[in-house]
Amino acid sequence: MSEEKKGFFRRFREGLKKSTRGFTSAVGGVFSRGKLDEDSLNAIEEALFGADFGVETAEEVMEAIRKEYRKNRDLRGKEAAEIGARVLEGILEGAEGNFVPGTNHPSVIALVGVNGSGKTTTSAKIAWRFKETGSTVLVGACDTFRAAANEQLKVWSDRLDIEIIGSHQGADPAAVAFDSFAAAQKRNKDLLVLDTAGRLHTKSNLMEELKKVRRVLGKQREGTPEERWLVVDGSHGTNSIQQARIFHEAFDLTGLVITKLDGTSRGGALVGIYREMNLPIYYVGLGEQPEDLQPFSVKEYCEAIFASGEE
Repeated sequence: MSEEKKGFFRRFREGLKKSTRGFTSAVGGVFSRGKLDEDSLNAIEEALFGADFGVETAEEVMEAIRKEYRKNRDLRGKEAAEIGARVLEGILEGAEGNFVPGTNHPSVIALVGVNGSGKTTTSAKIAWRFKETGSTVLVGACDTFRAAANEQLKVWSDRLDIEIIGSHQGADPAAVAFDSFAAAQKRNKDLLVLDTAGRLHTKSNLMEELKKVRRVLGKQREGTPEERWLVVDGSHGTNSIQQARIFHEAFDLTGLVITKLDGTSRGGALVGIYREMNLPIYYVGLGEQPEDLQPFSVKEYCEAIFASGEE
C-alpha cells in the first residue's frame, strides 16, 4: 500500500472513528479477540442493527458469517470482520461517484437537501476541493430564504478564496441560479456549484422552487445542471430515506453526499440510503475542516467499519 493510500485510510478511519467505535464497542472487541461463539455472533448482529445498517444488510452480513462459522467452529473474530467487510463491499458495488468537470464550461453541480444537512458548507468545501486541483470555480448562493445562508456561504467563500454570486434575502432562487450561470460562462469557469434552498413555507413550495431552478438553467443550456446531488445528514440514519425519495422525485437526483459521519454511531445508515436510492455517493463529511470532506471509497469505508482495532 502506498504512503498516500495509507494516509487516506488513516484520515478516513480517523473521521469515521465515532461510527467505527460505536460499532466495535458494541461487539465488545469481538473482532480483535480469538474464536467466536454464539454470544459473539449475537453481539455482532445487535451491533449491526444498532449502527443502523438496516434489516436487509444486517441479515446478509450475518448469514455469510454464520455460514462460515457452521463450517469452521474455530472461526476467529478477525476472519469474521473480513467476511463482513467483503459482504458490505459487494452491497456497495458501484457506489463510488467520480465527477470531473467537463469541457463545456461551466459544469454545474446543484446541491439540494433540508436545512441542517450541511448543504451550504458542503457547497463551499466541494468548490474548494476542485480549486485545489486546478479548476476555476464559482459558487452560487441560491438559498435566499434562510437568513444566514448567504452570509454563511460568503464567510466560507472568503475563507477559502472562492468567488461567489449572491443576492438579498427573499430573492428568487432561480434568478440567482440564472445570474450565477451567466457569470460562470462569462468568466469561463470550469465549475459552478449551486447551494439551493432547503426550506420554504411548505414542502411542495420547496420542490416547485427546485423544479423552477432546473427549468431556468435548462433554458440557458440543455441538461443543466448536469449534476444534482442530495446532501444527507448521516446522523439521521435511515430516517433520511423518505426525505431522499421526495427530493429524487422532484429533482431527478444524480448523486449523494453524506455528511456528519464523524458525529454519529449510526455509520451504517449510508448503506441503507444507497440501497434505497441506488445513486453514487460522491463525498462523505468526516469533520468540520474543508479537507474533511472526503471522496467516498467503498473499500476504505468497509474496512473502517469492520476494523479489528488495529491501525
